[in-house]
Amino acid sequence: MAFGADRRRLTLLLAGLATVLLLAGGALVVARTVTADRATPAAGQAGPDPTPSEQPSPSPSTPPPGADLTGPLNLLLVGVDTRVSVPGWEPHADAVLVLHVPAGLSRAYLFSLPRDLVVDVPAYQAADYRGGRTKLTNAMSYGSRVPGRAKKPDTAQGYELLRRTVSDYTGLRIDAGAVLTFGGFDKLVDSLGGVDIHVDQRVVSRHRRPDGKHREPGPGIGGYVGPQMVYEPGDRHLNGWQALDYARQRYLPGGDYTRQRHQQQLIRALVRKILDADLARQPERVEQVTDALGDMLVYVGGRRMVDFAYALGGLSPDALTLVVLPGAAVGRGNAYRGEELTRVGVRFLTELRAGRADAYLAEHPKLRVPD
Repeated sequence: MAFGADRRRLTLLLAGLATVLLLAGGALVVARTVTADRATPAAGQAGPDPTPSEQPSPSPSTPPPGADLTGPLNLLLVGVDTRVSVPGWEPHADAVLVLHVPAGLSRAYLFSLPRDLVVDVPAYQAADYRGGRTKLTNAMSYGSRVPGRAKKPDTAQGYELLRRTVSDYTGLRIDAGAVLTFGGFDKLVDSLGGVDIHVDQRVVSRHRRPDGKHREPGPGIGGYVGPQMVYEPGDRHLNGWQALDYARQRYLPGGDYTRQRHQQQLIRALVRKILDADLARQPERVEQVTDALGDMLVYVGGRRMVDFAYALGGLSPDALTLVVLPGAAVGRGNAYRGEELTRVGVRFLTELRAGRADAYLAEHPKLRVPD
């Protein structure tokens, strides 16, 4: 197996929160393939038939998985707050990211949509939802409802309504995606030994104490009391709960748009961590990471993850562009309804679909997340 190709493949798959989607998919394929290679029986010795997820690397005469995927491709990557301790709590989409890979699969763009973006959510019969104009995060919640049965909300079903909503809003066909819970993100980072990130502004946590424990609920809606964790500017090493806590804060100058930037910077830090650790050469570590995620990751797609892994294997890490789309609050008087993208932000989506994203970003350099 060519470990250089595996390294590139792993880089891409991690890159888009594909950090989540395909760390648990494409990277696992790498690990299992390496393991299978080590256990290949001697000539004339029978061995077990491989399962679909354990297929060996394709021979030169056999087209690799996903050879027909030439782009463009779009992956929807969602971070949710499930609050599993609260009976009947519906998953809320707190982080909504789209990884767009144009035709040719030689570059990629990762951008976030505000959780409070006001959008038209289509009707969804499976959840008995009639449709309406509401915040993007609600698409996940409303879609997860399972009417007529005493059953917990269905995360995969909620993702489907969110996928339809994002596709309608952006004009992009969504090919596959993944949902990761906050608890899963904690475990993902800890399984990698933490991450190194440049904190670009002072961040005071609303949710965590310096010792990592959750702050106690306080008066008012969403209020907390007690000492607060503080992230000072500079180069920092963050463990799982710290990384998640830092990336969740939105009561900062810039609000949710600052939070989007921090989430994308964290994704970049995870990619670098994977490369520095040379994880593709350590299948046991990859298995450890995926085992840690367990059912905290939900993958949804019409194709196997291995197909995307091979199709995107030639993308260079330097070809990933992080984008933050500007927006503004909407409402009447003091009545806050949500967010809307500015003209510049909406135009980026138009230029992206037309294959002119690089030229547009050159005209609007502030849309790029700095290295």
